[in-house]
Parts: sequence; structure tokens; C-alpha cells
Amino acid sequence: MREITDEAELRELLGEPTPVVRDKVRTRLHDLDREWLAAAPLCLVATSAADGSCDVSPKGDPAGFTLVLNDRTIAIPERPGNRRADGFHNILTNPHIGLIFFIPGRGDTLRINGRARLLREADFFDRMVVRGNRPQFAVLVDIDEVFFHCSKAFLRSDLWKPDTWHPEAMASRARISKALERREDSLEALEEYYGPAYAERIYT
Repeated sequence: MREITDEAELRELLGEPTPVVRDKVRTRLHDLDREWLAAAPLCLVATSAADGSCDVSPKGDPAGFTLVLNDRTIAIPERPGNRRADGFHNILTNPHIGLIFFIPGRGDTLRINGRARLLREADFFDRMVVRGNRPQFAVLVDIDEVFFHCSKAFLRSDLWKPDTWHPEAMASRARISKALERREDSLEALEEYYGPAYAERIYT
């Protein structure tokens, strides 16, 4: 193995970004950013604790779930989940956060980097109700950087092409849970738990 150990070596391999790529970072939301957030039903949330340990967590809701408060501030609602809260623990010790917003079928993505706070209550929570579920809390993000990212990764992976989808290539969620998490439960019970009714419980 040959390790890359400094920035000069990295740049020797990669070269320099073009001026368009280098200078595309903005500090405020444009109207096109707002339109993207209004159409995006999913984002990935990246955080890091004070000790450097990292976490990436998906957050999804109906399109437009990310609330734009102003040109420098957005809010992401928290819904019922597994209660691990890895990323939220990170935010309490290190506020820096990275977000990637997806629109199904689109290869380009919107990236936002900033600093986050956890809000237990705010007057805008009433605007974030879905299926009667008011957010347990929200992540408030003060924007440092915003820019669009190209589609090369999605083109290389064929992510959005249905003819490349093979969900059966991996064991079902029930079988994974049986092998790694809930060994004492029967496979039949787990298949029922992760069956069609699972989607009906996501806001409870």
C-alpha cells in the first residue's frame, strides 16, 4: 500500500479544481436552493463529535420537510426513530454539520454545511406537522456554505435506473435483524414486524 500523507501529494494526483467549481460555494440560499429544498424528501446528515468520531444519518419526510426560515437558516424536524441519537449527541459537543439533499431521479444534489443547534420548541414547529405528528425537536442550521454537486456518482452507480435495482441481492431486513439484533425473536415475528404495517407506524 502507498498512503497519501499530505495535501501536496493529493493535489499532484487530483489536480486543481476549475474556477467554476472552486468558486461556486455561496453563503446564502438562492431562490433555486429554496426550490430544491421544497422538492427534496430526503437528506443525509453528517456530524462529528468533539473526539472526531463521525455519524451520517438519513432524514426523510414528505418533500419540503426542511423549513427555510431565512436566507441563512433552515430547520429539520425530528420524527420518532430508534432513539440512538448518535448525530444529536455529536451536535451537543460539536455544532458543525454537513447536509446533502436529494430529489428522486436527479443525479445532482444540494449540499449545505453549517452549524447546528437542537431546539426543543419553537413557534414554527406547528408548520412541520405531518400526519398529526409534531416534531419532537428540530435541528436548526445556520448556513456557512451552500452549493450544488454534480451527478457523476449517481451516473456511475446507476442509482436511479430501476433495471439495475436488485433488492433481493441482500437478505431481507427481517433476516438481518434475526442474525444481528433480535436473535431471540422468531423470523416469522420479525417478518410481520417489518412487513406492510411497518410503514403505517413511522409517525407513532
